[in-house]
Amino acid sequence: MKILVSEQIAVKGIEKLTQEGATVDVKPGMGRQELLDIIGAYDALIVRSNTKVNEELYQKASLLKVVGRAGNGVDNIDMEGATKRGIIVVNTPESNVVSACELTIGLLIASCRNIPRLYNRLQGSREWNRSGLKGMELQGKTVGIVGLGRIGSLVATRLKSFGMHIIAYDPYISDSRFKNLGVDKKEKLEDLMRECDILTIHTPKTEETYGMIGKEQFKAAKKGLRVVNCARAGLINEEALVEALKKKIVASVGLDVPEGEPEATSPLLDFDNVVVTPHAGADTVEAQNNVGITIAKEVVAALRGEMVPNAVNLPTLHHGELENVKTHLNLGETLGKLYYQLEKDAVEKVEILYRGEAAELETSVISLAILKGLFEPVLKEQVNYVNASFIAESRGVVVTESKESVVDNYLTLITIKVISKNKEFTISGTIFGKSEIRIVEINGYEFDVSPAPYMLIAENTDKPGVIGQLGTLFGVGKVNIATMQVGRKISDKRAMMVLTVDSEISKETLEFLSGVEGIIKVRFVKL
Repeated sequence: MKILVSEQIAVKGIEKLTQEGATVDVKPGMGRQELLDIIGAYDALIVRSNTKVNEELYQKASLLKVVGRAGNGVDNIDMEGATKRGIIVVNTPESNVVSACELTIGLLIASCRNIPRLYNRLQGSREWNRSGLKGMELQGKTVGIVGLGRIGSLVATRLKSFGMHIIAYDPYISDSRFKNLGVDKKEKLEDLMRECDILTIHTPKTEETYGMIGKEQFKAAKKGLRVVNCARAGLINEEALVEALKKKIVASVGLDVPEGEPEATSPLLDFDNVVVTPHAGADTVEAQNNVGITIAKEVVAALRGEMVPNAVNLPTLHHGELENVKTHLNLGETLGKLYYQLEKDAVEKVEILYRGEAAELETSVISLAILKGLFEPVLKEQVNYVNASFIAESRGVVVTESKESVVDNYLTLITIKVISKNKEFTISGTIFGKSEIRIVEINGYEFDVSPAPYMLIAENTDKPGVIGQLGTLFGVGKVNIATMQVGRKISDKRAMMVLTVDSEISKETLEFLSGVEGIIKVRFVKL
């Protein structure tokens, strides 16, 4: 693993990379041309917010498999270009949430109690004077939170301990989430503005959220509103906020993300009742260490082909969900790998049926695992969770999912039907215990097979002597049989044998096996 770090991350993050066996080059501050000249030698690139990861870079990055953003957001990364190439993009949205939450509360208290202005009087002129700077208590006040995601939820929880009434606006968060947090949901932003004494915003910056707090919202606000923004510049229209300050609609502001950053050009810097910090929400020792270590772990995991919970161009999985779904991912990929090793017809459609416990999981990511397994045996290009869906689409393969909550005989069951021009192929698998995957059906033949690295699958006429002949030929070919199971279709007088073996089977042995009387088809499978 050769990894380039183009912007500074915590030393502990670099140490983690080297401990995992990676070769790491740390080159913060290098020019664009130097980056383009050397990126072709690296498997992974770790950036923060300044390095532009775009088409120009991708064309030079022939080995690139992972881009890690040490922080939240991916504004500087071309996601479409990465996804098409199968490049996994990961970030660290959870690593600095506590620090961002605590700065939000710090700016709120500092602005409500005029702490910077009182300090400046005393420290600057040694003037013991509190006049004109009476503060406001938080207890009993109503705080309006716009965006009840990770940071917004932490802010809500902590402000409850101040004895505050919490209301929030977030149309994308379920009612149950509001209920669990003890937060009153507001269906309209204007309703929240009318009721809150303090406004704090915690949404990502999108076309929908840019400028979402503007003149109309401030018109609806209580006079004397306190405003805090530690999320992104531009979520609150600065021109409207300046006007609201001048009209005393807004009594104070706590701001970590002024417009124009990193240049100190915001007009809000001219107001005494605005407490401003230079985008320091994640600037704590703990947050930076967390970011560095987390991005190191994620980049290494992605390079090793593991599922990463914070992969931006994959379905979102939290750490707990990932643990629950891991074995199903393994099962799905294993089932997918078998088709092109057993059949040769081009795939037109893949129908995936999830039953029992599987139906309750995040099945979209399991479907990606199935497609990854399906295409890996026949494509030379990189196939992973990121580009598997794109590859299916580009090859004209239609993929459908369906779910059933109940299944006979099993707790969980995944069935894949692969439809080609001339035939249909089915395979099913389940899980025993916590992590034992089993193949339980192939084309209507029933088994209970633990998949192994080397397997032989043979379809034959159901008559005496066939199994014995195969055993003899395996002995001649010096291939040891580990297990064998037989499934039968009595009505068709056919059977299927699934054998796990200890080593690869030579072409010569496979040819001998194919010539055995009664053998219809024989295939060697590697997993």
